Amino acid sequence: MSYLKLDNITKKFGEFTALDGVDLEIKKASIHALLGENGAGKTTLMNIIYGLYQPDGGDIHFKGEKVSIPTPREAIHQGIGMIHQHFMLVDTLTVTENIILGLEGLGASISLKEHEERIEAIGQEFDFIIDPRTEIWKLPMGMRQRVEILKALYRNADMLILDEPTSILAPSEIETLLDGLNRLRAGGKTILFITHKLDEVMAVGDNITVMRHGKVTGHSKVADTNVNEIARMMVGRDVILDVNRPKTDVGEVVLQVDNASATDERGLQALTDVSLSLRKGEILGIAGVDGNGQAELAEVITGMRDLDAGRVLVNGEDISHLSVDDRRHQASISYVPEDRHGTGLVLDFSVADNCIMRDYSKPPYSKNSIIQSSKVDETADNWVKKYDIRLHSVHQQARYLSGGNQQKIVIAREVECDPDIIVVMQPCKGLDIGAINAVQDTIVEQKKAGKAILYISTELEHILTICDRIGVMCHGEITGVITPEEANSERVGRLMAGIKDQEVVC
Repeated sequence: MSYLKLDNITKKFGEFTALDGVDLEIKKASIHALLGENGAGKTTLMNIIYGLYQPDGGDIHFKGEKVSIPTPREAIHQGIGMIHQHFMLVDTLTVTENIILGLEGLGASISLKEHEERIEAIGQEFDFIIDPRTEIWKLPMGMRQRVEILKALYRNADMLILDEPTSILAPSEIETLLDGLNRLRAGGKTILFITHKLDEVMAVGDNITVMRHGKVTGHSKVADTNVNEIARMMVGRDVILDVNRPKTDVGEVVLQVDNASATDERGLQALTDVSLSLRKGEILGIAGVDGNGQAELAEVITGMRDLDAGRVLVNGEDISHLSVDDRRHQASISYVPEDRHGTGLVLDFSVADNCIMRDYSKPPYSKNSIIQSSKVDETADNWVKKYDIRLHSVHQQARYLSGGNQQKIVIAREVECDPDIIVVMQPCKGLDIGAINAVQDTIVEQKKAGKAILYISTELEHILTICDRIGVMCHGEITGVITPEEANSERVGRLMAGIKDQEVVC
């Protein structure tokens, strides 16, 4: 008997059909992967199961009975928990306080010690060990996700929905999470796992369902398929999973960082004597576990963070004193930030307005300090076609686009201004296989056009695919520089752990 069964689920937003007759069947104590491109309808379907949205048609059966799930509270009562892609935690509260926040039946007096003991017991049962007295802000992302999972288990969830759970995790944290999912399954829990990462599906999944354009395009047992077949179901065509790294003539040094040192928001040392050079027609990758100075490196280059020591040079000229705007327009630096929501886009602005955000005050978008709306719309329409940005209208708010389409807007804006230097930070984070291919292809085309590209990512496989050289960072320092041909798991692992090569020249 099916543990969860969805029959002919339909959901519309105005004239747009987000879900079109979706069927889904999940077995108890299994890991069921839900796959699809950004905008395929996966998150909408999950929100219906969790009671955030109501279907316009179709039936939900849970534990053999037809049910209605009008609210998340009802979903929790039914035994369904959801771990969202962006965590819903209060940083200043402890693990225990976050887990019991909003819990029914607490009464006027709360014994934190009793709750701490129960949280520790659940953590021991599923090997999700964590100190329940620790404040959230002190925890790395992997541990914060563990808190979200414990929050659901504390509410007696038998089924867990995980929406892109590895998109913000470092490689070591991903392995820990996948081990945890296996333990949850062994303990009788049912997992619905939304992901773009096909290797993760092959590693832990039992069954898969693939969606495209709001419809189910295939079901399969993981044991009966492979990554190429899954990718084909996701995008409706054969997908080349490897991008060819073209050989191009590398020119003179365009960007140079000399002995850069900087501190983070807490006043702690984030960069220590970092030096690198980037040449025209080259993609230089920066690899490492998240939180080892990569973000601060991007920020000191783009002017978003002050240097404590050292300097940044473009074409031999020191630009360390220049503002963000001057670095963009005088030094011709473009920046694709890691956080497309907080830094890359203004989510409440239209797609068209986000397209011109970089140069809105300059011709042809502005004349006599008046925005030229027709030119803005024309530009946005052209970029939508060129970059295959899927939307209803360039006038809709950017927040209603899928993550992949939001990223395409940011990349289009930062590429179409014809920069000399492009700094990209985690450009494929949280994207599906089709969007990843599109992003990587765009970056390679910029390399062919002679641009100098600094490619920062925690996803080593992406760096190995397109970068000419790879610098590895640990604790705010570059520990080694290698070519993709020189890379192996032992050497890269050693560099990521902070064991430096004898000679480091980046």
